[in-house]
Amino acid sequence: MKLLVPKINFCAGLLAAALLTGCATNQPTTLKAAFKKHFYVGVAINRDIATGDAVQADNVRRTPEQVQKDIALVKEQFNQISPENDMKWQIIQPRPGPDGYNFGPADAYVNFGLRNHMYIVGHCLVWHNQTPNWVFQGTNLPPETANAPEGRGPGFVFGSYFYNGPRCSRDELLERMREHIFTVVGRYKGKVKVWDVVNEAVADNGTNLLRNSLWLQIIGPDFIAKAFEYAHEADPHAILRYNDYGLENPVKRHKLMALIKSLQAQRVPVMAIGSQTHVSVSSPTFEQEDQELTDLESLGLPIHITELDVNGARRGQRGNSGDIAASAASTEGGLVSEAEQKQADAYSNLLRAFIKHKSVKLVTFWGVNDGVSWLARGRPLLFDANDQPKPAFYTVMRVATGKPPEADK
Repeated sequence: MKLLVPKINFCAGLLAAALLTGCATNQPTTLKAAFKKHFYVGVAINRDIATGDAVQADNVRRTPEQVQKDIALVKEQFNQISPENDMKWQIIQPRPGPDGYNFGPADAYVNFGLRNHMYIVGHCLVWHNQTPNWVFQGTNLPPETANAPEGRGPGFVFGSYFYNGPRCSRDELLERMREHIFTVVGRYKGKVKVWDVVNEAVADNGTNLLRNSLWLQIIGPDFIAKAFEYAHEADPHAILRYNDYGLENPVKRHKLMALIKSLQAQRVPVMAIGSQTHVSVSSPTFEQEDQELTDLESLGLPIHITELDVNGARRGQRGNSGDIAASAASTEGGLVSEAEQKQADAYSNLLRAFIKHKSVKLVTFWGVNDGVSWLARGRPLLFDANDQPKPAFYTVMRVATGKPPEADK
């Protein structure tokens, strides 16, 4: 049953729902309370939520009233936050040099977390996407070094950018990386507790271990180790995380494990594994998620579920990916039949697996509700666009109490 709660606060609405369904009134009514003994329950927030204004910075149209409801839901349900976009290089340092930083949005994000006593995550320092072209530009190399890789045409497609100019040297790019990491991590030292230091560096397909990015081409494979070393110097007490998607796929998972083992052998300070977990109502099963977590646990590091959502769109059932370029296509075709019940079952599988594995220390939903999600048409989250709980929310809450899956049906 979906209970509408106009003009009363959200927690009171959940309490009323509990009473109507015969549940004990002393049961937890928020995610952060329900999973308190297991892990942080977090959410990615956009600039609207961080600033309290309907600025539409992330191409999400929310009225001021909707933004205030979103903020209230974040405060009520979650105890950890991640920034959806405002700490990515493109946003926080769009231009070179010390005057090229734009700290306003990131400051607002961090201050929101501090005011509300939340565990704050920084996302992300080094990525193949959303990095401005100036980072890779250079003038001290011979012209032939600016040529595109074989088979890619007259330029290098870099996320949403097309860059075919002269490239910087390895030393130049390392210095730009170091300066950026020292400045950003140093600014929020002691406030941001976890950093996604390197994001999505493992290749999706083929036999190559690493993605063919400009970071790899200019610096070489040790760009990952260098990024972690710089971040650790900047804040020795921060938890440094490697983050990637598609780890439900055994082939990609084993690539990631090979990378982490190599970094560990070099004593690189990688301290946690981030599994994004952008999945669908069709997969993974409980057994598949259980196996993924079992494999990752063999690395001996904490596991963070960093960008959780469950896509209900028909096209989103073809595979699980966190790739930005594929996001629009993955929400086409309308919703699958019985999407809400299937989504509830999928979330039940996932949360049961997370609870089983004590190495899971943090679970972050990638957006507070369907209306602000990057996969909005797939309606992938626990709350609808009006911040009302969906069947999946109640299922997740029952999982937290230890009830068997059949209790969800």
